[in-house]
Order: sequence, then C-alpha cells, then structure tokens
Amino acid sequence: MPFALVRNVQIYYQIIGDQGPWFTLSTGGRRSHAEFIPLAKKIAEGGFRVLLHDRRNTGASEVSIAGQDGEEIIWADDLAELLRQLGIEKAFIGGASSGARLSILVNQRHPEIAKALVLLRLTGGETAASRLPKKYYQQFIDAAKSGGMQAVCDTADYQERIAARPENLDVLMKMDPAEFIRVLENWLSIFVSGPKYPVMGVEESTLQAIKVPVLIIPGNDRTHARENAVAAAQIIPQVELFQLPIEDQDADIISFTQWAPLEDAIATKVISFLKDIQK
Repeated sequence: MPFALVRNVQIYYQIIGDQGPWFTLSTGGRRSHAEFIPLAKKIAEGGFRVLLHDRRNTGASEVSIAGQDGEEIIWADDLAELLRQLGIEKAFIGGASSGARLSILVNQRHPEIAKALVLLRLTGGETAASRLPKKYYQQFIDAAKSGGMQAVCDTADYQERIAARPENLDVLMKMDPAEFIRVLENWLSIFVSGPKYPVMGVEESTLQAIKVPVLIIPGNDRTHARENAVAAAQIIPQVELFQLPIEDQDADIISFTQWAPLEDAIATKVISFLKDIQK
C-alpha cells in the first residue's frame, strides 16, 4: 500500500486515474478514503487523476494525537505537504462535509495550490453544532477519563482505526491519558469556537476571500442542510450552486453511501465544472 511520511506521520493515499489534471477528494467525518473510490473512478474517467487519502487519525493512516493547531488545520497542512511530496504543484481541491472544510482551509492556508474548490454537503447550523463536538471529541475525552487509553481503544471509532492499521493499537496504548485528554480538549475548544452557520467553523470573511472558482453541491439532512450551502453561495465570490434532484430529509444525517445513486450526476457536474476552468 502507498504511504507517505507527512510531517512525521504515515499517511495512506491512493491515486485513481493515470493522466490529466489533479483533483483531491476528501471524505467527511473520520471515514476512510474508500468511501469515495466509486466517485473517484467516475471522475477519473472524465480525464482526471484523483488523489484520495486517509487523514491522520482516519482509515489506514497513523494515529497522532498531538499538535497545538486545530485538527482540521493539521489535516489541511498534511494534504498540502502530501501534494508537494508527490510533485503536484497545483490541484483542484474537493471534499464533503469535514472534507469540504478541509478544502476551504487548504485554499486559505496554501492558496498557491488550489485551482478551484468543489464543496459537497457543507456542514452548519444547530444540528451540526450540537452533534459533532461530542461525536468527534467529547466521547473520547469521557472514555479516557473513565477508563484510560484502553477505554478509548474499545470505542467503535478507534476499533476501526486499529483494524485498518494494527500498529495504531500500540501507539494509542503508549499514550498518557492525561496528554490525550489535553490535546482533544484543545481540539474541541477550537472546533466549537468558530461560527455555526453557514459553514461550521469557517468565518464569513474566509468565504468572502476565496479567489478561485467554487462548485457547491448541497446536502439534504439537518447536519448538511441545503440552506447552509445556499447561504454560503451568496457569500463566496466565484461560485456555482448545483442542486441535485433530491428532497430535504428530516434526519440528523444521511450517509454518503446513501448518495450512491447520485454519483453519476455528481461526477458529470464536477467534470464539466473542472473542464470549464481548464479552458
């Protein structure tokens, strides 16, 4: 499997397609890159090379609970460094949910890299603000406080990370629970410190400052509410809003796997959008 040592952390990546412009695609939550393989294959068929990767603390990449920056900033800097290591000077940057926030951060922190952004299922609003802090951080802080690193390793999320990369068990069990708690509490405080709407954690001034073309494809659940995407599209200067033929659902979250029937439409639009920029 291809790994790159990115800022002292082993990052797993996969390239789909063997010619054409580069397009990075990042999943949401802490899900493996594998969720996006079917979509990436469809986009690659349109003449692109699609870079997928497992962010640190996700999938088959190494767990690293460290750093003073917010976790999503760490992810953005990791992706920028991975691109540099692969010799990719410029790329289209895209992702869904937390992957969309990562894409915005890459553009903000490394503007020399991004040629355009593709933002799917933008996260924002009260449902996201109430669900995600616990899902991403608080439940693991609580586990470490009650049962140390063994309790953390026993959670479903970390069981996935250990199964994908068995070495992560040793990394986690060697951690001082107090340090684990300190880092996650810092990440949590950063995560909840930003705005809730339209894009959670992203200031409107950051959206206004985006100078590259942007394609937004809204979600249809309460965490990825359509209204978030519509509001963001009214702030970003060079934006195209593409609404899929779907209805809003009264659900906290709809998994991307449930969007499988929409992948052809998504790929067709993404390919068209990116090729128009290439002209």
